[in-house]
Amino acid sequence: MGTLQRRDGFEGEQLISLPEAVWRNAIKLNPVLSQLYITHIGYFPKAAFHYRDREKGCTDNILIYCVQGKGWYSVDNRIFHVGMNEYVIIPATDLPLRYGSDDEHPWTIYWVHFSSTDIHTFNQGFNIGVYDGPKPIHRNEKGIQLWKTMYESLQMGFGKDNLSKANLYLYHFVATFLYPDKPLHEREESSSRIQEAIRYMQQHLAATLTVEELAQLAGLSPSHFSALFKKTTGMSPLNYFIHLKLQQACLLLYTTNLKIKQVAVAIGYEDPYHFSRLFKKSMYVSPEQYRGMRRKDHDGMDCLVL
Repeated sequence: MGTLQRRDGFEGEQLISLPEAVWRNAIKLNPVLSQLYITHIGYFPKAAFHYRDREKGCTDNILIYCVQGKGWYSVDNRIFHVGMNEYVIIPATDLPLRYGSDDEHPWTIYWVHFSSTDIHTFNQGFNIGVYDGPKPIHRNEKGIQLWKTMYESLQMGFGKDNLSKANLYLYHFVATFLYPDKPLHEREESSSRIQEAIRYMQQHLAATLTVEELAQLAGLSPSHFSALFKKTTGMSPLNYFIHLKLQQACLLLYTTNLKIKQVAVAIGYEDPYHFSRLFKKSMYVSPEQYRGMRRKDHDGMDCLVL
């Protein structure tokens, strides 16, 4: 740690702190804002000797994104080192918390404190743990642009529209770290292979496909294909195929007079009872009930959305 420890005051820094009273009033006017809101936001370039000591922890989550240099933080005396193109979300905690810049290579950081009326449930829901440590991320240009939009909105004042705009962008900002985009070359490879498999599924909804067949089509081993498919879509290949089938069943039930058995056959199920059980498990109503419900609604379909 450096001997000239500083909380802020770095050349070129940007910093806004929102008084608690501002949020109390804003939340009273729009309760939705209580779900996630910014309490402090800043940018510290080459923050030599930056250091904070929070003996009683912090009631906010703290997101620190290091774009240059190095730094560190400790939770209950457990130390973590943060380097260039790494970020950390330190969840709200009452444990002793300290953080600061590296003496020789001071960090440049974008940071946001954010909170909620139930921040602990938010952290549990997104598996944000106090000892998770920093995570690598390819340069997050989207996140930086969102940070700038939030900052500029708050810089214009703490009126209702400015606060609402900044907070809506906060969700997107946090999402760029929790769910970062892949590098372009990786996105292109995974996207083309997976999209080809999905197109094949869409063209063969009446078939019974296996992971091995789809993997061969993508030119990958079954295990690699399954992992890549789930990482891209959030679902296993066969579950995704089932959802495509049921999506088609929704369309047929809504737009045709086909019998339930005929709908089942059209998407590859010879046993209508098996189809009905599968449909009800996913849609929470039987095919007959779905057809009746949808025909009463002339505003559009409420089918499975992938």
